[in-house]
Amino acid sequence: MRLRALAPILCAVSVASACGAGGFFRQYEYDEEVYLDLDGSATVQINSSIPALNALRGTTFDTRPTARVDRAAVRAYFSSPDTHVTWVRDSRRNNRRFVHVRLDVDDIRRLGSVAPFAWSSYRFQRSGDQVEYAQTIGPAAGRDVGSVGWKGNELVAFRLHLPSRITAQPPDAQLRRGNILVWEQPLADRLRSAPLALDVRMESQSILSRTLVLFAATFAAVAIGFVAVIWWLLRGRGARQPVGQV
Repeated sequence: MRLRALAPILCAVSVASACGAGGFFRQYEYDEEVYLDLDGSATVQINSSIPALNALRGTTFDTRPTARVDRAAVRAYFSSPDTHVTWVRDSRRNNRRFVHVRLDVDDIRRLGSVAPFAWSSYRFQRSGDQVEYAQTIGPAAGRDVGSVGWKGNELVAFRLHLPSRITAQPPDAQLRRGNILVWEQPLADRLRSAPLALDVRMESQSILSRTLVLFAATFAAVAIGFVAVIWWLLRGRGARQPVGQV
Protein backbone atom coordinates (compact mmCIF):
# COMPACT_ATOMS: atom_id res chain seq x y z
CA MET A 1 0.00 0.00 0.00
CA ARG A 2 1.38 3.41 -0.93
CA LEU A 3 1.41 6.32 1.48
CA ARG A 4 -1.13 8.28 -0.54
CA ALA A 5 -3.64 5.47 0.01
CA LEU A 6 -3.63 6.46 3.69
CA ALA A 7 -3.90 10.17 2.93
CA PRO A 8 -7.73 10.40 3.17
CA ILE A 9 -7.58 9.23 6.80
CA LEU A 10 -4.61 11.41 7.63
CA CYS A 11 -6.16 14.39 5.87
CA ALA A 12 -9.32 14.06 7.92
CA VAL A 13 -7.22 14.23 11.06
CA SER A 14 -5.33 17.25 9.77
CA VAL A 15 -8.56 19.08 8.95
CA ALA A 16 -9.75 18.55 12.49
CA SER A 17 -6.42 19.82 13.82
CA ALA A 18 -6.42 22.87 11.59
CA CYS A 19 -9.92 23.76 12.68
CA GLY A 20 -9.17 23.57 16.39
CA ALA A 21 -10.00 26.82 18.15
CA GLY A 22 -7.45 26.83 20.92
CA GLY A 23 -6.02 24.90 23.84
CA PHE A 24 -4.29 21.83 22.44
CA PHE A 25 -4.38 23.13 18.86
CA ARG A 26 -2.28 25.97 17.47
CA GLN A 27 -3.65 28.76 15.31
CA TYR A 28 -2.66 28.11 11.70
CA GLU A 29 -3.92 30.48 9.02
CA TYR A 30 -2.26 28.56 6.21
CA ASP A 31 -1.25 24.90 6.39
CA GLU A 32 0.21 23.01 3.43
CA GLU A 33 0.73 19.25 3.73
CA VAL A 34 2.45 16.99 1.23
CA TYR A 35 2.04 13.20 1.45
CA LEU A 36 4.92 12.11 -0.75
CA ASP A 37 5.39 8.75 -2.50
CA LEU A 38 8.69 7.27 -3.62
CA ASP A 39 7.65 7.46 -7.28
CA GLY A 40 7.35 11.26 -7.08
CA SER A 41 3.57 11.38 -6.94
CA ALA A 42 1.87 13.00 -3.95
CA THR A 43 -1.33 13.96 -2.24
CA VAL A 44 -1.49 17.59 -1.12
CA GLN A 45 -3.78 19.02 1.53
CA ILE A 46 -4.33 22.78 1.91
CA ASN A 47 -6.02 24.26 4.98
CA SER A 48 -6.22 28.04 4.76
CA SER A 49 -8.32 30.95 5.86
CA ILE A 50 -9.79 32.89 2.96
CA PRO A 51 -7.91 36.09 4.00
CA ALA A 52 -4.61 34.18 4.17
CA LEU A 53 -5.18 32.60 0.78
CA ASN A 54 -5.87 36.03 -0.70
CA ALA A 55 -2.88 37.65 1.00
CA LEU A 56 -0.38 34.87 0.31
CA ARG A 57 -1.47 33.60 -3.08
CA GLY A 58 -3.19 36.65 -4.54
CA THR A 59 -6.70 35.24 -4.88
CA THR A 60 -9.76 37.47 -4.59
CA PHE A 61 -12.25 35.33 -2.69
CA ASP A 62 -14.81 37.09 -0.50
CA THR A 63 -13.30 37.53 2.99
CA ARG A 64 -16.54 38.49 4.75
CA PRO A 65 -17.26 36.04 7.60
CA THR A 66 -20.90 35.86 6.52
CA ALA A 67 -20.08 35.13 2.88
CA ARG A 68 -20.69 31.63 1.58
CA VAL A 69 -17.56 29.91 0.30
CA ASP A 70 -17.73 29.35 -3.45
CA ARG A 71 -16.48 25.76 -3.49
CA ALA A 72 -16.70 25.55 -7.27
CA ALA A 73 -14.41 28.57 -7.63
CA VAL A 74 -11.97 27.14 -5.09
CA ARG A 75 -11.94 23.81 -6.92
CA ALA A 76 -11.31 25.58 -10.23
CA TYR A 77 -8.42 27.56 -8.72
CA PHE A 78 -6.61 24.43 -7.54
CA SER A 79 -7.41 22.32 -10.62
CA SER A 80 -4.99 21.87 -13.52
CA PRO A 81 -3.70 19.14 -15.85
CA ASP A 82 -1.13 18.32 -13.14
CA THR A 83 -3.44 18.48 -10.10
CA HIS A 84 -6.64 16.54 -9.54
CA VAL A 85 -8.87 17.95 -6.80
CA THR A 86 -10.68 15.19 -4.91
CA TRP A 87 -12.65 17.33 -2.48
CA VAL A 88 -13.20 20.87 -1.20
CA ARG A 89 -14.64 21.67 2.22
CA ASP A 90 -15.05 24.80 4.27
CA SER A 91 -15.31 25.77 7.93
CA ARG A 92 -15.37 28.82 10.15
CA ARG A 93 -13.06 29.81 12.98
CA ASN A 94 -12.23 33.07 14.75
CA ASN A 95 -14.83 34.85 12.62
CA ARG A 96 -13.04 33.85 9.41
CA ARG A 97 -13.92 31.37 6.69
CA PHE A 98 -11.49 28.52 5.99
CA VAL A 99 -11.15 26.22 2.98
CA HIS A 100 -9.78 22.67 3.02
CA VAL A 101 -8.67 21.27 -0.32
CA ARG A 102 -7.31 17.82 -1.10
CA LEU A 103 -5.69 17.07 -4.44
CA ASP A 104 -3.55 14.40 -6.10
CA VAL A 105 -0.37 15.24 -7.96
CA ASP A 106 1.10 12.91 -10.59
CA ASP A 107 4.60 14.42 -10.42
CA ILE A 108 5.65 16.67 -7.54
CA ARG A 109 8.31 18.24 -9.76
CA ARG A 110 5.60 19.85 -11.91
CA LEU A 111 3.61 21.27 -9.01
CA GLY A 112 5.39 24.64 -9.22
CA SER A 113 3.76 25.24 -12.62
CA VAL A 114 0.31 25.33 -10.99
CA ALA A 115 -0.84 28.79 -9.83
CA PRO A 116 -1.57 28.00 -6.13
CA PHE A 117 1.92 26.49 -5.75
CA ALA A 118 3.88 28.73 -8.11
CA TRP A 119 5.67 30.42 -5.22
CA SER A 120 7.61 27.17 -4.71
CA SER A 121 10.20 25.29 -6.71
CA TYR A 122 10.38 21.51 -6.25
CA ARG A 123 13.14 18.96 -6.68
CA PHE A 124 12.74 15.19 -6.43
CA GLN A 125 15.58 12.89 -7.44
CA ARG A 126 17.11 9.50 -6.70
CA SER A 127 20.78 8.94 -6.01
CA GLY A 128 21.74 5.33 -5.34
CA ASP A 129 19.69 4.07 -2.42
CA GLN A 130 18.69 7.62 -1.40
CA VAL A 131 15.87 9.94 -2.46
CA GLU A 132 16.13 13.70 -2.08
CA TYR A 133 13.17 16.05 -1.85
CA ALA A 134 13.61 19.82 -1.77
CA GLN A 135 11.11 22.67 -1.83
CA THR A 136 12.10 26.33 -1.83
CA ILE A 137 9.24 28.69 -1.01
CA GLY A 138 9.55 32.11 -2.61
CA PRO A 139 7.76 35.45 -2.26
CA ALA A 140 4.14 35.69 -1.18
CA ALA A 141 1.68 37.69 -3.26
CA GLY A 142 1.44 40.34 -0.55
CA ARG A 143 -2.14 41.33 -1.33
CA ASP A 144 -3.69 43.75 1.17
CA VAL A 145 -6.77 42.12 2.72
CA GLY A 146 -7.59 44.88 5.20
CA SER A 147 -8.66 44.19 8.77
CA VAL A 148 -9.66 40.54 9.11
CA GLY A 149 -9.12 39.98 12.83
CA TRP A 150 -5.51 38.84 12.81
CA LYS A 151 -3.85 39.36 16.21
CA GLY A 152 -0.23 38.76 15.24
CA ASN A 153 0.17 35.24 16.67
CA GLU A 154 -1.07 33.39 13.59
CA LEU A 155 1.17 30.73 12.04
CA VAL A 156 1.91 29.22 8.66
CA ALA A 157 3.01 25.58 8.43
CA PHE A 158 4.43 23.28 5.77
CA ARG A 159 4.25 19.57 6.61
CA LEU A 160 5.97 16.75 4.78
CA HIS A 161 4.76 13.16 5.31
CA LEU A 162 7.48 10.76 4.14
CA PRO A 163 7.09 7.10 3.11
CA SER A 164 10.54 5.87 4.17
CA ARG A 165 13.15 6.34 6.85
CA ILE A 166 14.67 9.83 6.99
CA THR A 167 18.46 9.87 6.62
CA ALA A 168 19.12 13.65 6.63
CA GLN A 169 17.01 16.65 7.60
CA PRO A 170 17.65 20.36 8.18
CA PRO A 171 17.91 21.58 11.79
CA ASP A 172 14.99 24.00 11.41
CA ALA A 173 12.49 21.17 10.78
CA GLN A 174 10.47 19.61 13.59
CA LEU A 175 10.24 15.82 13.49
CA ARG A 176 6.84 14.55 14.61
CA ARG A 177 5.37 11.06 14.95
CA GLY A 178 8.43 9.46 13.43
CA ASN A 179 8.14 10.41 9.77
CA ILE A 180 6.51 13.85 9.57
CA LEU A 181 8.64 16.96 9.15
CA VAL A 182 7.14 20.36 9.95
CA TRP A 183 8.40 23.83 9.10
CA GLU A 184 6.62 26.79 10.73
CA GLN A 185 6.67 30.55 10.22
CA PRO A 186 4.71 33.38 11.79
CA LEU A 187 2.15 34.58 9.28
CA ALA A 188 3.72 38.04 9.44
CA ASP A 189 7.06 36.60 8.26
CA ARG A 190 5.44 34.71 5.40
CA LEU A 191 3.63 37.89 4.33
CA ARG A 192 7.04 39.58 4.22
CA SER A 193 8.31 36.66 2.12
CA ALA A 194 10.92 35.53 4.64
CA PRO A 195 12.86 32.69 2.96
CA LEU A 196 11.93 29.11 3.73
CA ALA A 197 13.56 25.96 2.36
CA LEU A 198 12.50 22.35 2.86
CA ASP A 199 15.19 19.78 2.17
CA VAL A 200 15.26 16.14 3.23
CA ARG A 201 16.82 12.83 2.24
CA MET A 202 15.26 9.42 2.77
CA GLU A 203 15.77 5.77 1.95
CA SER A 204 14.53 4.56 -1.43
CA GLN A 205 12.63 1.64 0.12
CA SER A 206 9.38 2.40 1.89
CA ILE A 207 8.82 1.54 5.52
CA LEU A 208 5.79 -0.51 4.52
CA SER A 209 7.81 -2.55 2.03
CA ARG A 210 10.48 -3.29 4.63
CA THR A 211 7.80 -4.32 7.11
CA LEU A 212 6.18 -6.69 4.59
CA VAL A 213 9.55 -8.26 3.75
CA LEU A 214 10.27 -8.78 7.46
CA PHE A 215 6.79 -10.25 7.98
CA ALA A 216 7.25 -12.62 5.04
CA ALA A 217 10.66 -13.75 6.31
CA THR A 218 9.25 -14.36 9.79
CA PHE A 219 6.29 -16.32 8.37
CA ALA A 220 8.64 -18.43 6.24
CA ALA A 221 10.88 -19.18 9.24
CA VAL A 222 7.85 -20.26 11.32
CA ALA A 223 6.56 -22.45 8.50
CA ILE A 224 9.94 -24.14 8.04
CA GLY A 225 10.18 -24.72 11.78
CA PHE A 226 6.69 -26.21 11.87
CA VAL A 227 7.49 -28.60 8.98
CA ALA A 228 10.76 -29.60 10.68
CA VAL A 229 8.94 -30.44 13.93
CA ILE A 230 6.32 -32.55 12.10
CA TRP A 231 9.08 -34.40 10.20
CA TRP A 232 10.99 -35.07 13.43
CA LEU A 233 7.88 -36.44 15.15
CA LEU A 234 6.99 -38.71 12.23
CA ARG A 235 10.57 -39.93 11.91
CA GLY A 236 10.74 -40.70 15.63
CA ARG A 237 7.44 -42.60 15.51
CA GLY A 238 8.67 -44.67 12.58
CA ALA A 239 11.89 -45.52 14.38
CA ARG A 240 9.93 -46.86 17.41
CA GLN A 241 7.62 -49.09 15.31
CA PRO A 242 8.38 -52.84 16.20
CA VAL A 243 9.71 -54.97 13.35
CA GLY A 244 6.96 -57.11 11.78
CA GLN A 245 4.09 -55.33 13.55
CA VAL A 246 1.11 -54.69 11.33
